[in-house]
Amino acid sequence: MALETSGSCLCGATRLKVSFDHAHVSACHCSMCRKWTGGPLLVVHCNQPPTFEGLTPGVYDSSDWAQRGFCSQCGTHLFYRLRANDSYAVPIGLLDGELNWQFSLQIFIEQKPGWYCFANQTTSLTGQQAFEQLG
Repeated sequence: MALETSGSCLCGATRLKVSFDHAHVSACHCSMCRKWTGGPLLVVHCNQPPTFEGLTPGVYDSSDWAQRGFCSQCGTHLFYRLRANDSYAVPIGLLDGELNWQFSLQIFIEQKPGWYCFANQTTSLTGQQAFEQLG
């Protein structure tokens, strides 16, 4: 059974609904995500594209394989999308309410700077392993 929740950007002009198969949270430590967010990107992986209400998200083609969406009014990060399989990852901080979230995966672990460390026991993948296993 799919789980569903909703959320919004910082200013509330863009609202979204997401559906996902499990309440697992992932962290990406790649240099691009850290530059985009100011730290690791913490996301939930959607089983279908999120639906949006209000302002249409702006989209930035951040690489040949991915896009990043943002609120065109306040700049809040709304999604990361892999083009190859049209999979979406939504920042966990956007979502309303509390589910029984489980921090389970870290990717691009080889790019994680030494000045922070999560204590949670997670699966840790290099960037190459992430591309091979996750698309």
